[in-house]
Amino acid sequence: MTRTVGLLVFGGVEVLDLGGPFEVLSVASRLAGRSGESPPFRPVLIAHDLTPVTARGGLRVLPDCTLDDHPPLDVLLVPGGVVDGLRSDPALLEWVRARSTEAELTASVCTGAFVLAWAGVLTTGRATTHWEDQDELARQFPALEVVPGVSWVDGGAVVTSGGISAGIDMTLHLVERLHSRDLAERTARQMEYRWTDGLWTENGVNA
Repeated sequence: MTRTVGLLVFGGVEVLDLGGPFEVLSVASRLAGRSGESPPFRPVLIAHDLTPVTARGGLRVLPDCTLDDHPPLDVLLVPGGVVDGLRSDPALLEWVRARSTEAELTASVCTGAFVLAWAGVLTTGRATTHWEDQDELARQFPALEVVPGVSWVDGGAVVTSGGISAGIDMTLHLVERLHSRDLAERTARQMEYRWTDGLWTENGVNA
């Protein structure tokens, strides 16, 4: 089974918030293909329109699809970056909310947690975000238990990660959860990346 993973892109998106998960998903699929499997993941970049998006630091990103025209999503992943303007984008927040109800799971990296919360997707339970923004997330959404000192938090339907490189840790966890530990470990090794486990909260135990 190939799962389509929609990665939201927007002006000011943090480069590694987006590129890290994309790399994990693409490498995992490449390695699975070497074993004769169908690609387990198909990452697609989704934006308001197909105009190149300028990420934080000036990198330009070309979306694959638009909010109005994209394949059905099995997983929705919202990266962070400069997200303040997204709070006043009702069309985007409604899209996030609607896609989250349809997807198998929804994930965020860094300040993408705020986008999920503004959209009404992340409302209660445990979550995390970039260490600089954890107090603000807790202030804006007091029903959340914001967990410090972990790379990611798995809340079942919603998975959140800390900032920037923590999105790689989280996406490796998603590879394990949706495919296998073996593929996640092989992906980390192929990337020459030291995988940091986070916090699994669905059962209330550390990963």
